[in-house]
Amino acid sequence: MEENTEKKEHIEMVYDAEQIQVLEGLEAVRKRPGMYIGSTGTRGLHHLVYEIVDNSIDEALAGYCNNITVTLKNDGSVSVDDDGRGIPTGIQATTGLPAATVVFTMLHAGGKFDGEGYHFSGGLHGVGAAVVNALSEWLVVEIHINGREYIQRFSRGDVVEELHEVGPTNRTGTIVTWKADAEIFEETEYDYSTLENRMREQAFLNAGLQISLIDQRTDEVTVEKMHYEGGIRSFIEHIHARRSLGTIHDEIIYFNSSGDDKEVEVAMQYNDSYNELLLTFANNIHTSDGGTHEQGFKNGITRAFNDYGRKYSLLKEADKNLAGDDVREGLTAIVSVKLNDAQFEGQTKARLGNTDMRALVERLVYQKIIDYFEENPSITKAIYEKALSAARAREAAKKARDQTRRKSALDSTSLPGKLADCSEKGKEGTEIYIVEGDSAGGSAKTGRDRRFQAILPLWGKMINVEKTRLDKVYTNEKLLPVVTALGTGLGDEIDLEKLRYGKIIIMADADVDGSHIRTLLLTFFFRFMRPLLTEGHIYLAQPPLYRLQKGNTIRYAYDEASRERITQELGENNLKINRYKGLGEMNPDQLWETTMNPDNRTLIKVEIDDAAAADEIFTILMGDKVPPRREFIEKNARYVQNLDI
Repeated sequence: MEENTEKKEHIEMVYDAEQIQVLEGLEAVRKRPGMYIGSTGTRGLHHLVYEIVDNSIDEALAGYCNNITVTLKNDGSVSVDDDGRGIPTGIQATTGLPAATVVFTMLHAGGKFDGEGYHFSGGLHGVGAAVVNALSEWLVVEIHINGREYIQRFSRGDVVEELHEVGPTNRTGTIVTWKADAEIFEETEYDYSTLENRMREQAFLNAGLQISLIDQRTDEVTVEKMHYEGGIRSFIEHIHARRSLGTIHDEIIYFNSSGDDKEVEVAMQYNDSYNELLLTFANNIHTSDGGTHEQGFKNGITRAFNDYGRKYSLLKEADKNLAGDDVREGLTAIVSVKLNDAQFEGQTKARLGNTDMRALVERLVYQKIIDYFEENPSITKAIYEKALSAARAREAAKKARDQTRRKSALDSTSLPGKLADCSEKGKEGTEIYIVEGDSAGGSAKTGRDRRFQAILPLWGKMINVEKTRLDKVYTNEKLLPVVTALGTGLGDEIDLEKLRYGKIIIMADADVDGSHIRTLLLTFFFRFMRPLLTEGHIYLAQPPLYRLQKGNTIRYAYDEASRERITQELGENNLKINRYKGLGEMNPDQLWETTMNPDNRTLIKVEIDDAAAADEIFTILMGDKVPPRREFIEKNARYVQNLDI
């Protein structure tokens, strides 16, 4: 045998110091923008505005700023104008550059690290201005300080024009104007209502500060001025007025405390709903994921209710302690803390981490609520009765849940009888279609890919859970199969580790009834299984509205615009157009091809950018008060594209 001496070609990959890349200046931000602003979608786009406004808010916290104006301009740019002290323009010793230039071109540079420039600050890392600069097509900063006006221009983080004086001025403050970089962001159109909600929130949190929002992008310029002397008490009034919620007591419970470089401010009021709304802030930053101050509030209020109840025999010896959910049912509360060395988790500052804040807030909340209860026995009785009623409902829910579990254990299978499960196990790559009606469910079962697609047809009457407690869910024949099929449990017991499917897809008819069913299901998920939404497991299927056929060519249109486009492409001669009234009209092949085939279908992922705003919408649309629903419909009717009546 001839020996094979041929050597395989070996390609050496050089790996030494030359391959170690160092991103200079703001290159790192442009390379990995998500690390600094969360995403390059609309959430990240709006975060740019928040970063610059937060700097102006810090001036207000320091006592130097009374007015902030945010302007959305015709060319897609945004400006933030404040009447604070103005960014320093002198030479910064370490770099030899003007301080303003350093702020906009270097990460972790600012006046917020040693506590000297700002006592309280939301700008923790000193990266906000520089990040906005790095992610902008262009940015201009105008500074009014010491009687002189200065200006500097940048492009994608680089200096285009050095800081220079342009003349005298009779004001103080900073104006930052920028245009988000379309090379970075998926969308560069700002949403007015998103910014309005955020700016109004900041005006509430800073009593006396005026924030103006101006929209110049339409022929009719919109100007909204927000100014609230009542601070977070006005915030509570605004929330209840917007939602038309009746209150259990007229007076807003308010208390605060300051000292040792920390301030705590709390406002709370009980309403007649079953839903809790707790908003927490640290140095004016909305901590949407809570943190130590939120935990302190929850611990303090729960302990106060139980200790007071035991002392005055509102809770009998045989009674169990009230749970946190019991004492917070129907509660709207704002907790705002300010501290010198705020420790946030991540640049987007969604969670406060200062451990000492938990004990501080808990002690304050406990003592102040006990004092309030002692001084207001009649109000306390009404609040306490609501908590006791919630506790009784919770116990009823527990019994219903246990009974359901025992019944399931006795059944040959614990899964709903009408569920057509998929063969693959685990949530990776699997999905469940929740379908209205047996007819559509039958088509979906036949047309699906049974390897990874499960089908659950719904039947019976679906309840509107907006005005329903948890115990009613466990006795509802339509919702309980959903809970059982998903496997996670619900309420405070929900466990996403037990989720049986990665995608939960709501598939309903493309008409008014279908929209109602989708809304009822989304309300249920939001109120009782919210982690499914926040973790991105809920989707909406998009069935076609029209089937267009010309000869052997068949096309599907999902809205009026696509129908018109396809009609123009195929021509109107001998074109047959059928409008689907429901999913049940499609045969299994059509349903698979248009709505269930991953290669062709369109799914809408349901996400929550602002839980408080979503909470408000569900209260308005699904609550039992008609006037706010009518007002919402009248205000938003012009945005309707396809109305099926």
